[in-house]
Amino acid sequence: MKKIITLVLLFFVGFAQAQAYKGKGDIKAQVGANFQKGGSGIHISTDFGSGENMSFGFAGSYLLNTTEGSVSDVKFVDKIDFKARFNANIGNVFGLDKSMDIYPGLDLGLKNFGAHLGFRYFFTDGFGIYTEAGLPIAKYDTKAINDYNNQFVFNIGASFNL
Repeated sequence: MKKIITLVLLFFVGFAQAQAYKGKGDIKAQVGANFQKGGSGIHISTDFGSGENMSFGFAGSYLLNTTEGSVSDVKFVDKIDFKARFNANIGNVFGLDKSMDIYPGLDLGLKNFGAHLGFRYFFTDGFGIYTEAGLPIAKYDTKAINDYNNQFVFNIGASFNL
């Protein structure tokens, strides 16, 4: 079994010719799952390359499942969030293969000002996977129900080159 797993990993790493971040003019779209305390949902984002190591974009999330509070207490505005974001794409700074990228960033949303750290790996020129972790730095409304979309979040999903 170990040999099979090793061969599969070598196949993906050895034949990856994709580029996770190409610089100015690069466009990425991501769709994934959002996990946080008391809820889970979907996360979508897009990034536009504006320089060798900089990109900006937008992100949105919607909680499909909330485990805290009664159904009538949790309103639509509590479940949804939109953010403008800025990334520093630094995979090349760390000397990573061009199919991988690390991107710390800042985001300005409807509920908070926050930070995130993400990682992308592209299997082909058009398809890859991503994972992100984010947290609020400054919350706008501390009385929001259960702090949905205003706490530590973890996202994982698919990434696409457009």
